[in-house]
Amino acid sequence: MDCPICKTAMITLELNEVEIDHCLECGGIWLDAGELEMLLPDSEKAKQLLESFNKLDNCKEKHRKCPICLKKMHKVNVGPTDSVVLIDSCAKGDGLWFDKGELHDIFKIGTFDDEGRVENLLADMFAGDQP
Repeated sequence: MDCPICKTAMITLELNEVEIDHCLECGGIWLDAGELEMLLPDSEKAKQLLESFNKLDNCKEKHRKCPICLKKMHKVNVGPTDSVVLIDSCAKGDGLWFDKGELHDIFKIGTFDDEGRVENLLADMFAGDQP
């Protein structure tokens, strides 16, 4: 699968039985549909995270194409209203794109991963270089 930003091939890494597609050029991460929820051990926290998604209709940031269906993705705010992270979401539901650091930021600002489990796994996976 090619990165929606760099257009280079991404590598696939496994994080607790979840396959994460990672771009070595820009540091972005692609999660297929359902994989974000799988990263969280608590289904209620996963539901809370998904309910925090808010699609933006008038975003000035450049829209990217989904690496699976190649259609334009939606811009989505994620997280509590006082600390929002902007990510890209496939309009057809194929998955989510996180620019470098965005996935880390979502788990850091929200109450989605109280124990820091995902943050620690990401730190281990990327040797301290938060994607």
